[in-house]
Amino acid sequence: MSENESAGGTVQSLVRGLAVLRAFDGPEALSAADVARRAEIPRAAAARFLRTLAELGYVRADANGRFQLTPRVLEFGNGYLSGLSLPEIVQPHLDDLSHRVGESASVAVLDGADIVYVARAAARRIMSVHITIGTRLPAYATSMGRVLLAALSPDEAQSVLRATPAAPLTDLTTVDPGDLVRILAETRTNGFAEVEGELEEGVRSFAVPLHGRAGTVAALNVSMSTARGTQAEARERLLPELRITAAAIDAELVASGV
Repeated sequence: MSENESAGGTVQSLVRGLAVLRAFDGPEALSAADVARRAEIPRAAAARFLRTLAELGYVRADANGRFQLTPRVLEFGNGYLSGLSLPEIVQPHLDDLSHRVGESASVAVLDGADIVYVARAAARRIMSVHITIGTRLPAYATSMGRVLLAALSPDEAQSVLRATPAAPLTDLTTVDPGDLVRILAETRTNGFAEVEGELEEGVRSFAVPLHGRAGTVAALNVSMSTARGTQAEARERLLPELRITAAAIDAELVASGV
């Protein structure tokens, strides 16, 4: 057994090297002393690991001798991320979003003229329809559907709308083709969609797109009861949280090759 190997077969230099990488928990540059303190190893050892990592391209040193991670460290996660599906990637983010805002959050994809739910974190039951994975709803009357239709070219979106004419689901449902085209144009410009009472009375939702390497791959939404504040208040509270979560999901989708 080598001096670098413990009785249990653990390679101590690898343990220390990983501790050095984990010391970088943010974008700030760290000195060898900073890394040594965070990794709980001698400063001389930290300096050796940092020089090695720099030679391999995983960290870089600035003019002041401080170190930062490089994008090459993403290689370590590619093997894991590449095996993940869209639902597996988004579910932890949905759970976190739902917990933060206290509302239900979902992700759906477009299938013809419908959206299909692929992931969901339900905070409370607000709809008469029980939403589960695989539930299909008409895209024209949902916030996620409008985001996904807006991601198509105007001609493609109009083709989908013509193929399946909109029918009123409530007294507030937008069914006029011209109005729907206008709403989709606004959605493209604004980067989000909002629907209130069009799918079901008393239900409000906001949605934003999710992007992979090829563009928009899904939509993320938060839904709530209209009894909890005005639409403007809900937009101000929820839209920033949606965008924060979407950005985090986008980064994982791109890294995973989705």
